Amino acid sequence: MAEDKKPLLIKRYASRRLYNTETSDYVTLDDIAGFIRDGREVQIVDLKTGDDLTRQYLLQIIAEHESRGENMLPVNVLNDLVRSYTTQAQSMVPQFLQTSFEMLREGQAKMMENMASNPMGKMPGLEAMQAQQEAFLKAMTGGFNPWSAAGTSQPASEETSEEEGEDLDEIKKQLAELQDKLSKLK
Repeated sequence: MAEDKKPLLIKRYASRRLYNTETSDYVTLDDIAGFIRDGREVQIVDLKTGDDLTRQYLLQIIAEHESRGENMLPVNVLNDLVRSYTTQAQSMVPQFLQTSFEMLREGQAKMMENMASNPMGKMPGLEAMQAQQEAFLKAMTGGFNPWSAAGTSQPASEETSEEEGEDLDEIKKQLAELQDKLSKLK
């Protein structure tokens, strides 16, 4: 158990290849992103100097997702981040972001817990509504799965996966419309 709490050590060689010390094989940025999505902490260090390169690589993973059209950060948020690097607010921004994400994770976990323990769970149609809400949360959090961090998994049938895919497309469409309306209000 204590080993699971320890970050996965990735070593960067002079050739810039990334080496997973647990499995003794080379990994890609996509592999590292997968470890993180599964709830694992990762530490990337330069083999020669011992410098911690974790932040640099995490930012590179985000940049690659954004460049592929997987836009999670609206332009106004990116502008605010750039501004925060050049103002006195810089000292507040990291703590604010960390606290915000912690609150988001806790809120999601509580909401899913409440949905599972709700006595109305036997109502017809509730499962479809729960699947839609889960798909919405997944779309809003870029695939963050609150069950993977807790160590439990939610099995999905092929039928549910298809419905979630359709629901997810509809939710993404509605989200884009809301973002459009918000940007027009500014």
